[in-house]
Parts: sequence; C-alpha cells; structure tokens
Amino acid sequence: MTIRYIDEIKDLSGKRIFLRVDFNVPLDANGNITDDTRIRAVLPTINYALDCNAKVIIASHLGRPKGEKNPKFSMAPAAIRLSRLLDKEITMAPDCIGNPAKKLVDAMKPGDVIMLENLRFYPGEEKNDAEFARSLAELCDIYVNDAFAVSHRAHASVEAITNFVPTIAAGFLMKNEMSFFEKAMQNPVHPLVAILGGSKVSGKIEVIDNLLNKVDKLIIGGGMAFTFLKALGYGIGKSLVEEPLLETALNTYNKAREKGVKIYLPVDCVVADRFDPAAEIKITPIQEIPNDWMALDIGPATVTLFSEALQNCKTIIWNGPMGVFEMDAFSRGTFAMVSAVANSYALTIVGGGDTDVAVHRAGEFAKISYISTGGGAFLELLEGKILPGIRVLEEKGHA
Repeated sequence: MTIRYIDEIKDLSGKRIFLRVDFNVPLDANGNITDDTRIRAVLPTINYALDCNAKVIIASHLGRPKGEKNPKFSMAPAAIRLSRLLDKEITMAPDCIGNPAKKLVDAMKPGDVIMLENLRFYPGEEKNDAEFARSLAELCDIYVNDAFAVSHRAHASVEAITNFVPTIAAGFLMKNEMSFFEKAMQNPVHPLVAILGGSKVSGKIEVIDNLLNKVDKLIIGGGMAFTFLKALGYGIGKSLVEEPLLETALNTYNKAREKGVKIYLPVDCVVADRFDPAAEIKITPIQEIPNDWMALDIGPATVTLFSEALQNCKTIIWNGPMGVFEMDAFSRGTFAMVSAVANSYALTIVGGGDTDVAVHRAGEFAKISYISTGGGAFLELLEGKILPGIRVLEEKGHA
C-alpha cells in the first residue's frame, strides 16, 4: 500500500487540519529552546497548508509529564519559536481537548495557526485511549502525521485518532523519511555499508540481524564493539561489556561471515584509567588494553580502517557514535568518522539521537544526504518492523 501525502488532498481551503508533529525539543534550565531542528523540519508542511488557506491545529508532546498537567512541559516555548520562524502569530491553546481548545478552534479563520497544549498531559495519549483520540478528532476535518520520530509509538494522536477522522495523510517530513529509508533499505545502490555504534548491543541485535540480509559491509564501533571483541576472545579490561550477550554476539559475527558480509571491528582504541574527562589516557591496540583501564573511543588505526572501508561504498547508513564523544578526549574517533562519511561519494543517511548531535557538532551536517529526525523510529525501521503510525497511514491514508 502507498501513503497519501498532504499535497494529494484536493481541497484544503477552510479545512481544519490536525497536524501531529514532534516538537519534543531540548530546553535549558530557563525553558529556552537550545535546538529547534525538529520545528524547522515541519515548516514545509505548515507553509503548504497555510498557502492552501487551511486552518492549522498543531499538536505535539514535550518531555515526560506522565499524564499530568505540568507547566514545566508546556508547549509555549515551541509556539513562540514557531511564531518567529513563520513570522506569524500563533495562538497557544490552554489545553489540547475540551471546551478551551474547541472554542479557539471554532473561532479560527483560514490561515490561522493554533498550538495545542502538551498531548501527554493526559494519560490517554500514551495509552492509545479511544475516547481521548475521539476528543482530539472532534477538533479537525483532516489528520496529517508529520511526526516520524514518534510513529513507532501506538499513541492516541498517532494511531487511535485515525479511526475518527475521515481524511488521513502524511506531511512532507514523513515523505522525506520514508523516501530516504526506501533508498537505503529497499532499493539501495550497492555496495551498502551500515555503521553501528553506541553503548549497547542489546538495543541493536535485531537491527544487525535484519541488516545482514541487506548490507555488503558492517562496521561496529562504540561501546557495543567490546561485547563482540570479548566474545572473540580479546581481553578488554574494564571496557563496557554485556556479558549475557557474548554468545549472541559471537553467533552474529559468525552469521555475518557465513553470509559474506564483511564485518569491521576496532583494531585500536583510546583507553582511560577511569571514566572522567580528566583521566589519564593512551592509545593501545585491542590486544593490549590494560586490565584496569577502559576503552572510550576508537583509535587512529581504526579510523583509517573504517574510513577505507567506506571508500567504494555507494550507500551509507549510520546510527550510534564511536565513543564517548561528549567528552573532548574521547570525541576524535566519532568526529573523524563524521568527516569520512560526509566527504564520501555515497548517499549518506544518519539516524537521529546522538549521531545527529555529533554530526552537527562536527559542522558537517550540510554534507550528509539526510539526517533522520527519529532515533527509536529509525532503529525500528532498520529492524524491519512496521511502525504503528506508518501502518495506519498505509491502511487509511488514501481515497
């Protein structure tokens, strides 16, 4: 089945559009937005709806208020930032359902924009509650999902609401996400390489299993690499390891070799005597990690090995940093890989979360073909799962 997008709906003029976005943006101690990437990402969809003279009702969550109204998690900062970006007045609703929201929506004129209050102020949102979803649906004529980052959640504003709105579609951000995912996983140009990092194997073992059927090369870095290295018999000192997954890691490694997938692991690393920015550090081959030290980044020889593995690749997918890049002493491996990926001649797709942060800190984001807005959703797609938010768009998002 195919997904219908907002530009495929014939007449939006005067219609009330419920636009589910992901404005779960980071805030500082004073409640100021420190990164508005997620807000900017949906501007094309909002502007298109406004150009079509629609009434735009924006809905999102922020943080984890646990089903209770908490001013700390108000959508107000996002409304203020969106107002500046659109150069347009945004009305901030005091609630997301009930009379306060309904009165404001009833008073809307074509071209108006309202921001609803945090959806997660109600427990019904995360419980995918039908009555809560019905209350949201009463506000609109058309439902548009442009929140890829939460589409792996079966929440009321993502899934249940589609049972109560006659016209369902997706926004342009969702279109981009699905288009690049298709280029990477369904119709990739080979050689295809996947780079996986981050701290744990446990969150990515299903991803690896699915990728082994698709990729030509698999590069494993970050803390998760040391579970594989220990499974292969290397001494890893006090480096991060998931003991219960040693056998799984070894089986996965052997499966990759059986399938003819070239698998790359670190050959050297930056080790420290403790987990501390001021720790004593040195670079050692994997075979020589001191017993009381821990590896916190890939070393220069590994950077060279991994970079050379990318040279002939036509498609690169990356999720997870190569080390503890938040600490300067252990950031070089990740930043070097950002540079190698950014300067490759491949289609490059980076999964959200920490990898996104690393790419922006390294100043190379403009050279990456696509940076996904979703961490968990991106990983679940890589696992081969059908996301609840995508499934309902495929089932109901057509005439």
